[in-house]
Amino acid sequence: MATEFEAPANLVLIERGQVGSGMFILKEGEVVIELKNGEVRLGPGEYFGEMALLSEGGRRTARVRTLTPVRCLAISRADFAALLQDEPRLGLMMLPILARRLAAMESPGA
Repeated sequence: MATEFEAPANLVLIERGQVGSGMFILKEGEVVIELKNGEVRLGPGEYFGEMALLSEGGRRTARVRTLTPVRCLAISRADFAALLQDEPRLGLMMLPILARRLAAMESPGA
């Protein structure tokens, strides 16, 4: 259901405005989420790219760039939908993080 990949430091993984085709789970390394009003750093065990998957044709809301070399799992839109269908509790577990991320997008200096 997931594809593992590695990427070097300073590589753009997601560009703002693109249609989201999947999400990523960070296994090793660090990325920076570049929002319009600030930056957020993520490390191992965290995920990104999921917000664009919540609606059909959803667009990316931020740019994501690797700060260090990373190892990630990539999950396609279709596999993400199937996973939520099979494990709805996963969606419930994601809600607090999604709410925090949406709030960070709205607040200055996030």
